[in-house]
Amino acid sequence: MKGDSVTLHTNETDDQIMWKFGHTILIAQLDRKNNKSRCYHDDDYNANGIFRGRLKLDQTGSLTITNTKIADSGLYSVTGSRTDAVLNTFSLTVY
Repeated sequence: MKGDSVTLHTNETDDQIMWKFGHTILIAQLDRKNNKSRCYHDDDYNANGIFRGRLKLDQTGSLTITNTKIADSGLYSVTGSRTDAVLNTFSLTVY
């Protein structure tokens, strides 16, 4: 529902995982080996900042989107470092 928070859980154990919106827009990365994570929400790198300040990535690789908007609806995919193949896909609908 619009304005809620949603967490997309992944059970991936790869050293590096990448979250994409719509299969092409990189929105978050987790590098477990170097204990680093980054959400691309404050720049034009991800769909002109539509997630500005609303993404959180935890050390398990789960992605939280706060204050959801209708524009957040779509496919979210997770890829890992072992392969370029999509490991998980989530379909989110915000109404």
